[in-house]
Amino acid sequence: MDQKQSLRVVLALSVMLPFFSSMRADPTPAPDAATGIEGVVTMSPIGPGPTRQDVPDFKPVSKTDFVVQTEKGIVMTFTTDDEGKFRISRPAGHYSVLMKGKRIGVGRTGPFEVDVAAGKMTKVKWDIDTGLR
Repeated sequence: MDQKQSLRVVLALSVMLPFFSSMRADPTPAPDAATGIEGVVTMSPIGPGPTRQDVPDFKPVSKTDFVVQTEKGIVMTFTTDDEGKFRISRPAGHYSVLMKGKRIGVGRTGPFEVDVAAGKMTKVKWDIDTGLR
């Protein structure tokens, strides 16, 4: 490459450099740890017949997988702890949450609808109806 061609390449690169540097990709925003959903999932009633005083008629839904979705599809899954509690970070928006892999049948396992506001952990208490009466 002669000196004239080298000068043209340098000139072309110096003209194009500002263009390419302005084409950077915007990073996908990471979920804010202070924005999301936290709560507990229980199921009731846990036995047939009338409720008796001093006998709990609910129990936590422990170590159970749930699916979180938007209108575009599944965005994540989570698992409740031993006490049925969970805490997940999600960007602000509307979500539907349901038990993973649950077949249609007796009882209600979701979907549970929730709206998440920016900068806030939305607190929920969801009860799964076992269908026992």
